[in-house]
Amino acid sequence: MALMDRLPKHLFTNRGWGLLAAGAVSLGCAYVMGRRDLLTLAVLLLLLPLVALAGVRVLKPKFQVYREFNPSTVETSGTTTVRLAVARSSFSTGHVIMEEQLPPRFGEPPAFRFPARSASGGTSRYEYHLRSGKRGQFRIGPVTAEFSDPFGLSLRRHAIDDGDILTVTPAAVELPVTGLAGARGNDGVTATRIRANPSDDDIMTREYRHGDPMRRVHWAATARHGQLMVRQEESVTTPEATLILDQRFAAFAAGGNSVFGSHDEDSDLVTNANFEWMVTAAISIAAHLAERSYSLRLLDAFGSPAFHRSRSAPDPEMEEFAGVGGLQAIAESLAAVELGGPRHNRLEHQRTEHSSERNQISQHKEGSPGPAGTEADSPFNDRLMDKLSAHRLRGPLLALVGNLTHAEARTLAPAAGYGANAFALVMTDASRNNEEVLEILRLAGWKAAAVTSKTQLTAAWSAFDAGGIVAAADAAMDVRRGAAVPR
Repeated sequence: MALMDRLPKHLFTNRGWGLLAAGAVSLGCAYVMGRRDLLTLAVLLLLLPLVALAGVRVLKPKFQVYREFNPSTVETSGTTTVRLAVARSSFSTGHVIMEEQLPPRFGEPPAFRFPARSASGGTSRYEYHLRSGKRGQFRIGPVTAEFSDPFGLSLRRHAIDDGDILTVTPAAVELPVTGLAGARGNDGVTATRIRANPSDDDIMTREYRHGDPMRRVHWAATARHGQLMVRQEESVTTPEATLILDQRFAAFAAGGNSVFGSHDEDSDLVTNANFEWMVTAAISIAAHLAERSYSLRLLDAFGSPAFHRSRSAPDPEMEEFAGVGGLQAIAESLAAVELGGPRHNRLEHQRTEHSSERNQISQHKEGSPGPAGTEADSPFNDRLMDKLSAHRLRGPLLALVGNLTHAEARTLAPAAGYGANAFALVMTDASRNNEEVLEILRLAGWKAAAVTSKTQLTAAWSAFDAGGIVAAADAAMDVRRGAAVPR
């Protein structure tokens, strides 16, 4: 039996190998003894397993597989139920051993017999559960079927479907209630008497209409226009928040916290513990603000949509999110967001085009600007500032950034002026002292805190709740209201 266990099982069963061995022995005996009947037996014993092998290779049965995840996306450490429905799509008989292929992180692959005892209408249904401790996208399946010929001599295993992608989103941490959201009404919105970008009383007033109460008459505008004018009705604005999620490889790869890729636990995400902390912070802050009726804008350090490189993003170019659907889109997008940037994504491209790049640089030495794309490769550039300026003072600005150099901190610092309040979580490590970086940001108006992958997110969030945060939205409205007062 020890010898039989060493033989490959993907070609023949123990019975098939036994027939081949018996055929070889019979062939040897026929040669030694000169017996024609032994030769006939040997040929039969040798041909039968080979014919069975050819049969299962050519006449393999076909199946249809339907796979469903419930829920369709699952949070880390949450459980999803996988439901399988398998049906034959070609004529065949007998039982088949099937196995659902899984990434190693999910443990042993489940195996089952087809057809199931409870099969109905020719379709067998199966169910099992999965749980992942880390975010990402994982291929579940394919289902492999192992079947043999009617005599049980040869085996055949092949995939009967392509598998499906399971998206595991980061789980949000419940954050304590702070004053960061600013003052709002019970419905989570802020009332203001101005429209977007008001400039004078003409925008704030309109002609009198029958039924308008006299208390709304604007006498100064009436005198100026020579007809009765009333104040414009109050409009309701949804509070806004802008979140900058730094995804630069260089900002998180420094120090002893190594970045891992596809070799680690079947995940092909380029990430590390520091970046995972920031991803958790991003989904937690987004959930905290979305629950308070904020609309959210997410950008990366270069002013691009935060998820334009995320494979799991429903719409990679989307940067504005609102409501429950928006929060779900953020969660799905964060599932496969990873570190990247000019130093990482374009490394191989730069190597292959090194000589041509040198030629371009030499052509520009005589007073010409640098190669195209240098500006876009700089973090916290004008593109980011322009997008922040377009939504100036409409709500808080939050930056989740990696290790910053002094130059990067000075570049980011002026962005504080575009938010009603500005908050920054700066990732640091034991090899760096970020006090000077934090001081640069604080002098510019940021409320900044240094964090590590060991920092409690709730503690970092609570650190922002100091004094003036409660008045964030009121301060923004006061600035915008003051801009509308005529001189």
